[in-house]
Amino acid sequence: MLTRRLLQLLIGLAMYGVSLAMFIRAGLGLDPWDVFHQGLAVKTGLSIGTVVVIVSFLVLLFWIPLRQWPGVGTLCNAVLVGVFADVGLALIPKFSHLGGQIGMLAGAIVLNGIASACYIGARLGPGARDGLMTGLARRTGWSVRASRTGIEVVVLGAGWLLGGSVGVGTVLYALAIGPLVQLLLPRFTVPEVKRPEIPVAAADTAVAAS
Repeated sequence: MLTRRLLQLLIGLAMYGVSLAMFIRAGLGLDPWDVFHQGLAVKTGLSIGTVVVIVSFLVLLFWIPLRQWPGVGTLCNAVLVGVFADVGLALIPKFSHLGGQIGMLAGAIVLNGIASACYIGARLGPGARDGLMTGLARRTGWSVRASRTGIEVVVLGAGWLLGGSVGVGTVLYALAIGPLVQLLLPRFTVPEVKRPEIPVAAADTAVAAS
């Protein structure tokens, strides 16, 4: 099971990074966090993948007062999504016509949903941004939805001011990603391996024999 979980995690993170590149190449708007990442990339001159990695580790610093602990999936997420985003941008061409842009956007949303279900379903730790959301909800008593909305409104506004791309893709992602992940997550969640229970009588016999 561990091998499957690690493989599923890595595939999911690779697909997530490529889906980010597809959103950028579609040119119709990004999800809130990636609007922020793109805005920082525009201002700093760094690749968006590099910015994703840097922001991921900065967000992890906010886990400290929230008493959140990263898992192996958290650390892999922090590094690999940015790496594969840059790889995707190097391989995926830009589209100059609307039909291609729409197709690319639709593919990006679907791939992002599959990728999210893969890495969440691997159960090896949340991404830095997801952990910030759940940690804030736990420490403040806010609902997860309120925490997510508050964080994403802030990063979306900051990213837009920095020059990130906001558009119809931003709205479609917000509407589609939740139901899509909810639909796919049961298919990708790796079940926990339950240890067989020892009957009480057998356990007593074993203790007596020892």
